[in-house]
Amino acid sequence: MKIGLQLGLIPGSTTQDKLKWAADNGVEGIEITARAYDPADLTPVRREFENSPVPIVSICGNTTFDYLDPDPAKRKASIDASKAFLKLAGDLGAVGQIAPPIFGPPRIPDLSPYKDAITLEKDLLVEICKDLGEHAAACNALFMLEPLNRYEQHLLKKQADAVEIIERVGHPNVTLISDFFHMHIEERNTPETIRQVGKYISHVHLADNTREQPGTGDIDFVAGFKALLDVGFKGYMIFECRISGPDKGKAIQESIAYLRSCIDKAKALGAA
Repeated sequence: MKIGLQLGLIPGSTTQDKLKWAADNGVEGIEITARAYDPADLTPVRREFENSPVPIVSICGNTTFDYLDPDPAKRKASIDASKAFLKLAGDLGAVGQIAPPIFGPPRIPDLSPYKDAITLEKDLLVEICKDLGEHAAACNALFMLEPLNRYEQHLLKKQADAVEIIERVGHPNVTLISDFFHMHIEERNTPETIRQVGKYISHVHLADNTREQPGTGDIDFVAGFKALLDVGFKGYMIFECRISGPDKGKAIQESIAYLRSCIDKAKALGAA
């Protein structure tokens, strides 16, 4: 398992400063944020990162989250942006794009007794993910569905909600990202949930229950990492959180050291 950071969290006034800091401090991967770029022209992004000393391993989010909007033009804009970012992910050698399909309540009207809004959303999301899965495969990348918590999303909250869609899609390039912060809110037992859905997990987000850097709260990362080891996860775990403390760089360094100790403890449990 490899530890990485979102680019925006890294100390430095320029992208190159941030990349150097990451390389100097043992960061193993960097996640960039889609909203920082124009999907209509990603050539400058490719140039910006082509000689990065730390690999770009994921693209988080999208420029819009209208995948499930009733307006076909809005849906198309989100889908087309995803296709552009999936191509960028492939070009950069990244795992893929991370996307929650919607924020807030349903936008599709309830058509009961034919189908309620949630059923319609799921059916639509399955068809969209089939399309994006094919495109992702052509780009050698993954489209990763992200469940959020009940305060941010109504549709995919538990890991099982995303797995339901992934199984219905049935495409190997549509997978799951698991976020410790959201799981801490929605799952009764995060390690057991990881064991149940582990074969679909391709990426992980890290934050403590405070939504600050790991080690600032009460999430049991040793137990969570042990579950990830049990399901054979070998991918990237990326900080997606606020950084607390007066010295941002020091706080990140301490959190990375803490996580590496958690990984070591989890490995020791497996060997016992």
